[in-house]
Amino acid sequence: MRGFLASSIGVTCAAALAVPLTPPAAAPPPTTERAARAEAYAPGGTQSLPLAPLTRDRAPGAAAQGLPRRDVRHFSLVGVVWDDPGTELRGRVEVRTRATATGTWSPWQELETHNAEHSADPGTAESASRRVRGATAPLWVGESDGVEVRVRAESGPQTTRAAATLPGGMRLELVDPGKGAPPATVPEPEEGPRTTTTSAGSPASAEAVAASAANAGLAPLGATEIPALSQAETEAELGAGQHTKPYVGARPSITTRHGWGADEGLREKGFVYTKKVKAAFVHHSATGNNYRCSQASSVIRSIYRYHVRSTGWRDLGYNFLVDKCGNIYEGRAGGVSKAVLGAHTLGFNSNSMGIAVLGTYSDRKPSSAAVKAIARLTAWKLGIYGMNPDGKTYLKSGGGNLYRKGKNVRLNVISGHRDGFATNCPGKLLYGKLDTSRAKAARYQGR
Repeated sequence: MRGFLASSIGVTCAAALAVPLTPPAAAPPPTTERAARAEAYAPGGTQSLPLAPLTRDRAPGAAAQGLPRRDVRHFSLVGVVWDDPGTELRGRVEVRTRATATGTWSPWQELETHNAEHSADPGTAESASRRVRGATAPLWVGESDGVEVRVRAESGPQTTRAAATLPGGMRLELVDPGKGAPPATVPEPEEGPRTTTTSAGSPASAEAVAASAANAGLAPLGATEIPALSQAETEAELGAGQHTKPYVGARPSITTRHGWGADEGLREKGFVYTKKVKAAFVHHSATGNNYRCSQASSVIRSIYRYHVRSTGWRDLGYNFLVDKCGNIYEGRAGGVSKAVLGAHTLGFNSNSMGIAVLGTYSDRKPSSAAVKAIARLTAWKLGIYGMNPDGKTYLKSGGGNLYRKGKNVRLNVISGHRDGFATNCPGKLLYGKLDTSRAKAARYQGR
């Protein structure tokens, strides 16, 4: 299992700090697809705008809040956050945005308000952080320079006065993903007072080296991609020293964090691991389907910034992400072959991994390429830990709205988010494709 399960990178990092974060000179030229992702670096940022009552009721928690139409700096992803992560937003959040290229205003688009189930487990250091906020799911809108938002508390004959209020401290988050991957060192940009921007200065450079070194043995330091292996190569690497042939799928190509342009200065330092990977929870990002695959890296950088800067998590919540073309991306830092503790399935983050398919699949079918990518990824990653993708396993609940804390729950090894928490995620049409992914993944493992 050499190159897969090494849990310590201290020696690697110490030796690597003196090495430039670039691929070796002898590396082959990038493919057209990879080259298209390389672009001049520009740091991203977040505009955080407080919402105000839309009626004469100026009291905190007024039943209707928002912002009138206004010009803003460029952004591509929107979300709404509030102070108390334990408070649920019971209501409707809608936004309109103006496209930078055409000046055209979009129709009203709704944000998913039930998002608390995508988070760290109760009682963990990450969930207990004072930085954590309540938040909607983010929505990708493409490059925009104007916005309008309205938030209305739910109302009706069965709604109490207490329920017809909104959480306190509501803010609109407008995320600019920036462009390209941060270089080793760049000067701090001059930004306006409402923008939160972190560039890759010296501390971020060290963290970038650490994030890349976590994949030592799989790819060179600074690689933008972990290359695919054949079935025979994967079995040979995993089976070294074993007496029986392992059940494992061929390792798929995975775009690294450096490949999609992660600013490692945003996240908390270091990595947090769980014991093993016994299950994979499949999600949809609920960010909408209005993106091109060439924009997937920008979408991921936006989600990453939203999770860390707006929601207050230590890093991107998902362990992996998949776009509609079937490309696979490294998520939370710590090494793609390792048991990295994520923040994706409230109550079941331990001993599992989270895979988010970019898009919203409540009413739209996922692409066959995305479904196949789930199978390829799980056949490999679950195979490293000896798990059958078409089998069952037990996980201990950390607490949630379906299972009490401490309960041992029997789950599919490849489960949907809704199997561990009462939620729509991953959307009924993606959820309906999980049997296909399970069967394919088992076949890829040779079962």
